Amino acid sequence: MTARPRQRVPLALLLPAGLGLFFLVLPLLGLLVRTPWTSLPRRLAQPGVLTALRLSLETATLATLLCVALGVPLAWLLARVEFAGRRLVRALVIVPLVLPPVVGGVALLLVFGRRGLLGSWLDATFGVTLPFTTAGVVLAEAFVAMPFLVIAVEGALRGADPRYEEAAATLGAGRWTTFTHVTLPLVAPGVAAGAVLCWARALGEFGATITFAGNYPGRTQTMPLAVYLALETDLQAAIVLSLILLTVSVGILAGLRDRWVSAP
Repeated sequence: MTARPRQRVPLALLLPAGLGLFFLVLPLLGLLVRTPWTSLPRRLAQPGVLTALRLSLETATLATLLCVALGVPLAWLLARVEFAGRRLVRALVIVPLVLPPVVGGVALLLVFGRRGLLGSWLDATFGVTLPFTTAGVVLAEAFVAMPFLVIAVEGALRGADPRYEEAAATLGAGRWTTFTHVTLPLVAPGVAAGAVLCWARALGEFGATITFAGNYPGRTQTMPLAVYLALETDLQAAIVLSLILLTVSVGILAGLRDRWVSAP
């Protein structure tokens, strides 16, 4: 096979592309340059840092599992079923992407608060209170992160060959068997990609979390909230916390990319 000739990149595209890359990379470099490396071990050993990191990892993982359980069937519905109002449903799914997170937190509070539409019933019937709890953090993170999963999985479903599902149906497989044994393996890379994006978005959630769940250390104070609190009193601590969040996010995304996200 002959090598394809190297194409010349137009300067009109190369220059803005370089500026865009510079714009994205420079803040990360600034974070690395300003990191207090000498006092880093001492700051990392502080109990509040480890508690916030553990809480962030746990809530982001639980929120991702919730999004997978609810978002994959929703994506299948949007991709495979023709029904009236499908465009409206898809638009509603995308709303959290453009909605300010603080507004999302207020909306969650009005629905799941003690005097909310569902919260009052949950409190009176089961004694369950979601605002200002760890469960509230999971709910807030799932609300803002689920659209990433639904969009990724719906795109994978639309790109998958439906003939495999049709062949399974002609062989007598039911809808559920076809979905679990044919459809899911076909779109597994899309599900993994959506789950990774969902997890990363949940890990960095701030506005909806602080509005709906508050900022209580050990219970609702995730890493982004700890960064915000430290920024008001100790800039070096805020930098260290930001570095931890950056390292965890990049490490998880890089590790999952080659194993689950990349197409064969």
